[in-house]
Amino acid sequence: MRRVDGRAANELRPIQFEPGFHPYAEGSCLITMGNTRVLITATVEDKTAPFLKGTGSGWITAEYSMLPRAGKQRSQREVARGTPTGRTMEIQRLIGRALRAVTDCKALGERTVWMDCHVI
Repeated sequence: MRRVDGRAANELRPIQFEPGFHPYAEGSCLITMGNTRVLITATVEDKTAPFLKGTGSGWITAEYSMLPRAGKQRSQREVARGTPTGRTMEIQRLIGRALRAVTDCKALGERTVWMDCHVI
């Protein structure tokens, strides 16, 4: 079985990484996979989550959003609605948990790394 774009059912779209995409963030990357683009920036804050204060350990947290026209139809910005959807909250949690699972948070010291992920 082939997909509309000619790929096999188990074939991924080509993926491209552009590190250092944003000039002001401590770290950034533009990830392109087919027509999907995600801009990720990392910001380091010199304090940790309140529940980790005094432990010497750091924290990684994530925020996620989609531009209103990132999909086929425009969706209202969640900030305009006043609260993120359950889906957005779960995606943010998933990103944070995945990154913390592969990071030695003790090595961060008492710092927080904010990962901002924007589907554009």
